[in-house]
Amino acid sequence: GNLEWLDKNKTSFLIMWRRPEEWGKLIYQWVTKNGLTNSVFTLYELASGDDTENEEFHGLDEAMLLRALQALQQEHKAEIITLDDGRGVKFF
Repeated sequence: GNLEWLDKNKTSFLIMWRRPEEWGKLIYQWVTKNGLTNSVFTLYELASGDDTENEEFHGLDEAMLLRALQALQQEHKAEIITLDDGRGVKFF
């Protein structure tokens, strides 16, 4: 369940430590535990900010972070937004 084919000929694949949905769950647990619902974060703040330094998702690759946030967006727990200097996310 943690392997995903990257092409239709199945010549390259991605092995994930955790699935995007699992990363999303960890991120959302951190948001709710710290009372940060209705807050906006840049992707940089989530992956590299001082506030997340001791969290498992700190340092997460931006592509995987986006996939995790997309999973949360499908659950109506977050919305990915465009900011002046890049992308961000608002949590509900």
